Amino acid sequence: MATAPAADQQRLLTVQDADTRAHQAQHRRATLPVIARIEELQSRALDFDDERIARGTEVTDLKREVAKAEDDVEAVRARAKRDQERLDSGQSSAKDLQALQSELEVLVKRQADLEDVELEVMERLDQAEKAQASAAAQHQAITEQIAQLQGERAAAEAEIDAELATIASERAAAVDGLDADLLALYEKIRAQHGGVGAAALTGTTCEGCHMPLNPVDVARFTAAPPDQVVRCEECGRILVRKGAA
Repeated sequence: MATAPAADQQRLLTVQDADTRAHQAQHRRATLPVIARIEELQSRALDFDDERIARGTEVTDLKREVAKAEDDVEAVRARAKRDQERLDSGQSSAKDLQALQSELEVLVKRQADLEDVELEVMERLDQAEKAQASAAAQHQAITEQIAQLQGERAAAEAEIDAELATIASERAAAVDGLDADLLALYEKIRAQHGGVGAAALTGTTCEGCHMPLNPVDVARFTAAPPDQVVRCEECGRILVRKGAA
């Protein structure tokens, strides 16, 4: 590519402006602050859900422990009741009555110990149920926050999408009828240089790399015919001479 209409070269700056604004809009869309907030809350929601499940498992296990403790206490209580009834009847021998009395004393102590165990397990169960309920409530609250923020994200994305549609329309108008070889060169350079394929030459500075150019090169660019396509010696981008139309 050696030449292209000077007017097309000028229009290339309009195309570049559209591409730059589209890139910026796409970056804003991908980095909306609300996205990071949603991801943070989703991570917290998972933590609380894991906590809820873990506490639920603990509650189930403790309920089994409570049931066993209640059964153990009831078994000892029933045994003590039978012994007490036999003792009260006085129908056994003195030796047997003495044995029953001794056994009753042991059973009373055993019942007290088992009731202590039952109480301790019930307290643990109560704490686990409260922890489970708390985790579930916090998970629900965060889930509601996430839903609200997702709505905000959708609205923000829709606004940017509308902006991108407008930019795309402007770009389409700018490239309509543009010299095909010039456009192809621009696209190639743009792909190689971070989305910038053309830049204005302002004074002695390339607006693409913002580097001051060699005075000899500047003089050569200035003297070149308006339709000659020139490129920055520093970054390789197409240099558009503003007064070359």
